[in-house]
Formats: sequence, C-alpha cells, structure tokens
Amino acid sequence: MAHERRIEQTSRSRGEATVYGAWERFVKGEDDLRGVRPEIAISWHRCRDQYRVDPCLAEAPVAVAEVDHALEHDVVFAELGFRAASLTHEVSAVGGIVTITDATGRVLAQWGDQATRAVAADANLAPWYCWSEGATGTNGMGTALMSYTPVVIRGAEHWCQAFHEWSCAGVAIRDVVTREPVAVLNISCWRGELPGAAGAWLANAATMTQRILRRRAQDDGAELMAAFNHARSRSSAPLAAVDAAGRVVLADDTAGVLLGIPGSTPAPEPAVRWKPELPEFIQAAKYAAKQATRNPGWLGSTQIFTRLANEPTSISFRPVFLSGHLIGNLVAFGVSEGDPLPRTGGDNPLRAQPHRMVATRDNRMVLLRLPEVAVAQSDGNDVWLSTDQGRLRSASPGLDKLETELGDSGFLRVHRQYVVNLSRIREVERRFKGELFLVMDDQEKTMVPVSRRNAPAVRRALEI
Repeated sequence: MAHERRIEQTSRSRGEATVYGAWERFVKGEDDLRGVRPEIAISWHRCRDQYRVDPCLAEAPVAVAEVDHALEHDVVFAELGFRAASLTHEVSAVGGIVTITDATGRVLAQWGDQATRAVAADANLAPWYCWSEGATGTNGMGTALMSYTPVVIRGAEHWCQAFHEWSCAGVAIRDVVTREPVAVLNISCWRGELPGAAGAWLANAATMTQRILRRRAQDDGAELMAAFNHARSRSSAPLAAVDAAGRVVLADDTAGVLLGIPGSTPAPEPAVRWKPELPEFIQAAKYAAKQATRNPGWLGSTQIFTRLANEPTSISFRPVFLSGHLIGNLVAFGVSEGDPLPRTGGDNPLRAQPHRMVATRDNRMVLLRLPEVAVAQSDGNDVWLSTDQGRLRSASPGLDKLETELGDSGFLRVHRQYVVNLSRIREVERRFKGELFLVMDDQEKTMVPVSRRNAPAVRRALEI
C-alpha cells in the first residue's frame, strides 16, 4: 500500500508539473495546452482572450453592491445553506471550507475549518467578494457557473497563480425552466486533497435543491395553463402560454401549427415544456420576459415568420405573474399591441451571430468556420461536431444553446439530437414508411434522421 501511494503521489506531481508548464506558456501567449483537461483549456481561453483576467491577481474583487435576483430563489439559498451546514463537520476534518455563491459568483456564506478560512480571507475567498470567471479566472465557483456538470479545479488549473495551492469542487444549481444558474455550492481545500466523497456530496445537494425548483416550475406551469384557459374564453385569436425561456406549456390548435408543436395538448408535465422550432420566437419570448420582470405593466409585440406563411405574423406578449413573480407570457397571434420589440434581423442587439465555432481536440482549441461544420449531435451533456477536420467535441454546453446561436446562420434543428448545416446536405433519402434521412457531405457521409415533427421544416428549407 505504501508503494502504491508513492506511485500515485509521483504521478500526481508529474501531472501538476505538466499543467503548470502549460499554464506558464499559455499566460505568455502560447497555445500549447498538452496535458491540460479540455474543460480547463476552454476556461483558460475565456480568462485570457475574453475576460482578460490578470493571472497575477492575488485576491478577488469586491462584488457589486446590488444584485438582481428573483425573490423565489431565496428559498434555494436557504436550502443550500442547510446542505452546506450538514457538510461542515466532514469538510472541516480535512481542513476544507464550504461556500455558497449566487449567480454572479458573489460569495454569500462560508463554513468550515477556521485555519483554512483565515488563509482564504487573504485571497478574499469570503462573503461579499466575487469569484466569477470574469472577475477571478478559472476557479471552482466561477467555472461551475459556466458548466452544466460539477467541476473540479486543482492547483495550477486555477487561472491566477496566487490560487495554485487550492483545490476546489463546485456545482451550479440551475433553474429547471431557463437553465440559467441560480447558485453554486463549492468545497475548497488549501494545500490538501479534496475529500473523496466531495463529488457525491455536491451531486446529492444539487439534486435535492433542484427538486425545489422543479416543484416551483410545476406550480408555474399549472398557473400558466389556468391563465391560458381564462384568456382563451375571452378571445378568438390563436393563443399560446409560454414560460420565461420561450418554451410552450399549452397552445391552441392554430398556434400549435404555427409554432410546430402539438396543439391543444398540455406539455408532458408542467416542468417539461414544448420547444417551438422557431428560434426567432424563442428569442422574442426571452426578451419579453426580461422586460416584464423589470416592468410588470409591460406589453409588447413584434412580427415573426411562422411555418405556414411567406409573410411575417404579428404576435403580442402579455405577462403572467404568480405571487408577484413572472412565470411567463400569453402570446396572441395576429394581434399587435404594446411596445415594439427590437427587430430580429442581423442588427438585433439581443443576438450576436457567431462567425465561428469552438471545438476541442486532444486538449487543444480548434476554431472552425461555420461552413466547415456539417452536423452537430448531442450525446448527454456533450455536443459532437462532424467537421472537415474530423469528429470534434464542441465547446458549447448543449445542443439547445448551439441551435439558438446558429439559427440565422443556415443551420436547422432536424431531430432532438441533431442540428445540420443545410448547405452540407448531399442527398435526402426517403424510407419505406415515409421517414426522411439526410446524407451529409462530410468525410463519413453521416446519415441524419429527420423526426416527423421536423420534416415539414426540412422540406421547406430544401424546397422539396
């Protein structure tokens, strides 16, 4: 056993030296990231090229004085506080501390070993300081906010050299509707290893806390359906009830056809909603939700292209509240009332179209021009790209996010697992029962299934 421990320690030391060497080169401007985990490499690129965080930063900055978060999220912070306090004894035993941050990376509370907390205070790892990636570089709390899965940051994987003696593990709690982060639970150890059970602790705490948000989403969904039924009895205009993320809880038959979803059919459960196959509509719904949150009396309208007409259709948004918080909007089609939303063309400030995509290969970043990408396929939380440079893992955390980013760039969602580049379709194969398959022009001649729900949109896009 002692021999095995020495081998493990030697291997760990070599790994740490490899990461530190890559870090030294990277902060000087080189891009050789051999030996660095892909998720760390992506974070480092954000810190250096996007956020421009000083790698010599020695302490976290003070958080902004006022942070805007929904009142219903206070119960999440309370639940996480209970979970964190229950971990305190085990984490303190190994010299660790437990912290909670909000969605901005602001530390709200801290528990754990007193000696470690004293060291942490020197780096401002304490309440009211900001540990987002944009403020403090790669770290357990800030990087968890950028991830849909738990993260572990060890030693020199931290962007700032002053934090290289720390090891951290964090998990973000995300709103089940919008998928936006609400809070982070994090465990940190100074000059020591994280507890072996840290991953299980964090996963369990996240699961239990997410249940609170799911129950709230179910209540919100039920209220949206009630508002829909009330409005439907007073108006003949096609109508849909959508949440703050642009997902549909219920739509009548006409609105369902326009949005490409089942009509007069409630979503499978109130916390899992129908997703319209119209990125333009989703963006408008998200904008409307933000406006109504700031101004409860807000009404708005815009025009979008639907699946049935060559001319744009007017839509209006009317917010729906429950116990003082926004739960979504009622959307009426063929109606124009309220403030006009920004145009959804290329000059729309709400959407910046990407000129390239970022992928990873063997711990290196690969920058792809959009025409180089034929297919994006989801596999759990990962997205894989079929490209002219082979099969690569996308830096994007999910296919939904990628679809939204590429919706106006010649890409189309054809299946719940696939987004394709329309210009890279070589053949369309029709099977015996009418199923469609797309044959792409990538190296593997990838066969992509088209779901029945998406088949009309594919036919229109390809004019077949």
